[in-house]
Amino acid sequence: MNRRSLLLIEDDQNLSETVCDYLEGQGFAVTPVYDAEAAEEALYERRYDLILLDVNIPGLNGFELLKKLRDEGMETPAIYLTARQSVEDLEEGFRSGGDDYLRKPFALKELLIRIESLLERGFYHRHRDRIPVGEGLSYDPGAQILYGLGGEEQSLSGKEAKLLELFLRHPGEVLSHERIYGALWDYDEEPSDNALRTYVKNLRKRIGKERIVSLKKQGYRYVAPE
Repeated sequence: MNRRSLLLIEDDQNLSETVCDYLEGQGFAVTPVYDAEAAEEALYERRYDLILLDVNIPGLNGFELLKKLRDEGMETPAIYLTARQSVEDLEEGFRSGGDDYLRKPFALKELLIRIESLLERGFYHRHRDRIPVGEGLSYDPGAQILYGLGGEEQSLSGKEAKLLELFLRHPGEVLSHERIYGALWDYDEEPSDNALRTYVKNLRKRIGKERIVSLKKQGYRYVAPE
């Protein structure tokens, strides 16, 4: 399973464990570290999809750490999680290279929303061109259009496009029905299992039935082209 990886830099062990447990329950792979030195070691050892960092940590503080990493060319998106409340701290957070700034105490659901939003923006930034999705097919997420080898176009409905983009952001990952409901349906809409099956059926016709695997009582998994 290809889970998105997060680095959590937080010296409050109780908070770190709480955030880790929650985000891992949401399908992320979270690596916790507790000071700047351990964070740098972790970042040199592997690539992460996103960094969550406190400001008041041992060694370099969060602002200093992220600025140093940015100066060294690291572009991994980062969200500050901090008790610092002032506008001056907020300004310093963004100037040091932060992409978002969440003040403590925060709701875990809000943290999840901000993570998903930032990762989604990064997805579109990386894929300004068309994305290969199957045999001779590519997808333009901006236009929500599938292109064939001969240039033929297939427009997707709003929810079909959302579903395909969800699969493209999580290749190889089993997506539960509940997770897909949350991505496709707004809060004031009633999710429908019958409608979801229809969207999956339509996408299979467009990109190949082998691309979307149905797992009984678990959900669906997208198989990316090699």
